[in-house]
Amino acid sequence: MQPQEALEFWFAQESRERWFNSTPAFDAAVRSRFEATWEQARDGQLAGWEASPEGALALVIVLDQFPLNMYRGQALRHSTEALSRAVAARAIDRGFDHRLPKDRLAFLYLPYMHSESLADQDRSVELFEQAGLDANLGFARHHRDIVRRFGRFPHRNITLDRDSTPEELAWLASPEAFNP
Repeated sequence: MQPQEALEFWFAQESRERWFNSTPAFDAAVRSRFEATWEQARDGQLAGWEASPEGALALVIVLDQFPLNMYRGQALRHSTEALSRAVAARAIDRGFDHRLPKDRLAFLYLPYMHSESLADQDRSVELFEQAGLDANLGFARHHRDIVRRFGRFPHRNITLDRDSTPEELAWLASPEAFNP
């Protein structure tokens, strides 16, 4: 598979409609089409994709976004987040974020928003602010506030087999848990 195939799939109108509103059918389609690619990326076999801005973005999407769909409800969905952040960091260090279309740039920065590290969360907010991605900035701040408050994402506790604190359970039952 080539990076362009992943990008064409992810940025097609049908996929855009499912980015943050997935269905079991879309999740299955991502898994059927891209699970082998994700495994190659996880195993370091697609490092060559990092040579271009588009390739690096495709690799970040494969490592960060695709597992969220392919492995919904499973701990495996978070297993390549650190790899996606490393790819994103190298791309940003090379200035690739300044060479990507603005409507695709958020996906290069999302690995920071998905991190349970407060430093990464601060970086997420900084990146979205600097890029003027205001539509994503509220979500970046919301994610940072969650990690600042709990040191992690309580939403993941069941999937990652972690015990929730009473404070986390109360928060998860509240409207603020899902609304920035």
